[in-house]
Amino acid sequence: MTEPASGLVGGPGGVSPGGTPWQEATVEDIVVETRRARTYRLRLTNPSPRVAGQHYVVRLTAPDGYRTQRSYSVASAPADPSRIELTVERLEDGEVSSFLHDVVEIGDELEVRGPIGGFFVWEDGPALLLGGGSGLVPLMSMLRLARTTGRSDQIRLVQSVRDSDELLYRDELPGPEVTVVHSRVAPPGSGRPAGRITAADITPLIRDDQIAYVCGSAGFAGAASQLLVDLGIPTDRVRVERFGPSG
Repeated sequence: MTEPASGLVGGPGGVSPGGTPWQEATVEDIVVETRRARTYRLRLTNPSPRVAGQHYVVRLTAPDGYRTQRSYSVASAPADPSRIELTVERLEDGEVSSFLHDVVEIGDELEVRGPIGGFFVWEDGPALLLGGGSGLVPLMSMLRLARTTGRSDQIRLVQSVRDSDELLYRDELPGPEVTVVHSRVAPPGSGRPAGRITAADITPLIRDDQIAYVCGSAGFAGAASQLLVDLGIPTDRVRVERFGPSG
């Protein structure tokens, strides 16, 4: 893909091949989460009920008709069907993420389609969430839902991040449901040395009736899901979502 990000625009586009209509969404707010990640609060033209863990597709169209699109998980809890929050990590070669970071401003309109997904979703019941980096995004929707509906006791989240500077939602994330593991650099005073998620991090959080959700890069998702299976969690109770390198 070689089309420059600056030549891409949002716009109406009919119905997608999957039958879900495209719609325009207005950017209401942009929040800087980290050096490389921002959250975009969008107001939908056509409000749609959704479930925590689902995603939307953002499509950009250039003046010459060239189009590109990317799927982004919804970070907000599914309370308001007219608004969604998408957290986007900027990738150097990512057409859509670069456009969102470098061009899009509050008040702009984007073309989106969704909500999409029915497997990697949570509505109720005990859940163990394992996130790696930006894999936290759909898990944050689940955590926010649990907190706002008084079901925090059902959720346990272990989030792996390289260092504190890369932690998404750093002011909101901390709580009794959450364990943050620093894989590269542990903060001063941390009781746990830097390193990957281990059995010691997960074992105290396991329950027999849990569904486990794993989200992150292909490498993280493979290692984390295998760790869960090694700890005795049946494979049919492990749901995995991998983030690809495109952006």
